[in-house]
Amino acid sequence: MRLRQGKYRDVTSYSNDPVKVAKDFAKQGAKYLHLVDLDGAKQGITSNFEIVMAIRKAVTIPIQIGGGIRNFDDAFTYLNSGIDRVVIGSSAILNVSLIGRLINEFGSERIVVSMDVRDDKVMICGWEEKTKIEIDKFLLILKKLGVKLLCVTDISKDGMMSGPNFELIKKVLVFDFKVIAAGGICSEGQLIKLEAMGTYGAIIGKAVCEGRIKIDRNYLTKRIIPCMDVKDGRVVKGIHFANLRDAGDPVELAKFYSEAGADELVFLDISATVEERNLLYGLVEKIARAINIPFTVGGGIKSVEEVQQLLCTGADKVSIGSKAVLDPSFITDIANQFGTQCIVISLDCKKATDSWELFINGGGLATEIDALKFAVEMEKAGAGELLINSLDRDGTGDGYDIELLKEISKVVNIPIIASSGAGSSEDFLKAFNYGCADAALAATLFHFGKLQIPSLKKYLSDQNITIRI
Repeated sequence: MRLRQGKYRDVTSYSNDPVKVAKDFAKQGAKYLHLVDLDGAKQGITSNFEIVMAIRKAVTIPIQIGGGIRNFDDAFTYLNSGIDRVVIGSSAILNVSLIGRLINEFGSERIVVSMDVRDDKVMICGWEEKTKIEIDKFLLILKKLGVKLLCVTDISKDGMMSGPNFELIKKVLVFDFKVIAAGGICSEGQLIKLEAMGTYGAIIGKAVCEGRIKIDRNYLTKRIIPCMDVKDGRVVKGIHFANLRDAGDPVELAKFYSEAGADELVFLDISATVEERNLLYGLVEKIARAINIPFTVGGGIKSVEEVQQLLCTGADKVSIGSKAVLDPSFITDIANQFGTQCIVISLDCKKATDSWELFINGGGLATEIDALKFAVEMEKAGAGELLINSLDRDGTGDGYDIELLKEISKVVNIPIIASSGAGSSEDFLKAFNYGCADAALAATLFHFGKLQIPSLKKYLSDQNITIRI
């Protein structure tokens, strides 16, 4: 079962067979099981030991258990009965010496401290009692005790499906704990962002039970995305959006990329906005039928009806550029009707003296809008991802604008896609490691055979980048 904001009176029951649910989670690909003895948390004693042991026998993946573990004997019993970690919450406040004793006995990798926060104060006893302890002070105490693993929950987010408290998690990460994020996680994009921030793990409950997130070991991989700029029915590519060269038939090229191992595909009708015409729906439908990977379509989208038609035609996501700048409320309208997961905002950025200016109409019109501020605005409006195009780097092969990527990643909590300037495998590595990108998009390198996707992925995997092979 799941609570909302830790309230025992606000509970949703999903199954009467916890063992079966645990087996299902493990079968789907969960790497770890997080169990909570809700009765124990409220009463201060372990109450579901037999069920926990039944789960332990049913699955082979690691298990951590919390709730009602208030003394050494309870922790000892679990840790010597096959449980991999115990989670200590209230006793980290009420019995501080217990933490030190457990770490001395079992090591810091088997003891997790749960920091449950409401209104910037630490909560205890099943989240029902507020302490006067401030977060920073509590974290310093834990550091002195040798705590390494810390589970962080903003209680106001728990069960609300509104996303985790990224700011709280960033604050805790500064103290150099292995942070396990919990509370409110409801989308793949949020998991990707948590990983990019350096979070050690994430606990998901309600989102899995309600089918919003499907457990998959590949969720937190970096993505490689070929981009097809289409003009007059052909794939083209140039430098700084000029001197376009023909790169082939879009349907055949899309099929090639799908079979070559691309993670997603982007189709941009680059002249639709300037020519003030509708997208090429027939071509979009042909491409969608030829591939089996997620497919983003953009170019000239200006109405909710067009978004609906694209999604019905076969697109998985839509990329919005100029329209988002001219009418930010349009993004909220799409999000409300179709969900944030299908919205990619395309930002065409050019370096100014000490900032980046946003451009529209295919990079041809300056707006005097600060790109970073607009990125924040788009996240609030309902964007699911940001596609970051550098007009300075487009088609040059000089590498992604790492500084731009890094600065945008600092101000938003949604995934960002690096675009413009890739010239080598090393450029992708830098985008992931230094630019904090969640995905990397390229065109020239792939279209003209300068780099093959399988070899790129092998290189990235060899460099310890989590990537689908």
